[in-house]
Amino acid sequence: MGFFARLKEDLEAARSHDPAARGSFENFFAYSGLHAIWIHRLTHRLWQNPALRFPARLLSQLGRSWTGIEIHPGATIGRRFFIDHGMGVVIGETAEIGEDVMIYHGVTLGGRSLARIKRHPTIGDRVTIGAGAKILGPITIGRDSAVGANAVVVKDAPPESIVTGVPAKWRHRDAQRETKPAVDPAEYDIEYHL
Repeated sequence: MGFFARLKEDLEAARSHDPAARGSFENFFAYSGLHAIWIHRLTHRLWQNPALRFPARLLSQLGRSWTGIEIHPGATIGRRFFIDHGMGVVIGETAEIGEDVMIYHGVTLGGRSLARIKRHPTIGDRVTIGAGAKILGPITIGRDSAVGANAVVVKDAPPESIVTGVPAKWRHRDAQRETKPAVDPAEYDIEYHL
């Protein structure tokens, strides 16, 4: 996929996940979550070359200062990843994130070990992670799951789960009732709410 097609896809992902995302022009300049992902793509590419890891880390830290979002250049992130509100997100080096994942501010995908092994979580496709949630260790959150705000997750969750609490517990997600978006951005009438 080319650069501009990927950029367009990112902007469409913002509109599909956030009813407040009014237009691509505004989102391009005003969404720190998008800026963080674009910086990460560059740093991740640099990280693949061991000789360029220092510039990758330096650029990553500059991106953190600008956006308030820290994504280690080694993290692997799928397409259409969207960070809403951004500030305070931390994504560790060995984290793996699937496609169409959405997270909110204050989320940590962190480790529980100091060993140089896979120590950060794997997040499946189409997972939503609520504000302030902490997902710690080399665990897996299965596809089509949702993690509640401020949950502390230290154990695997299977696909189609709802994960909540401290420490978090999971239950099966009712796909018919709990995967329908609360708001369809295509039909959101902002004039009605003014």
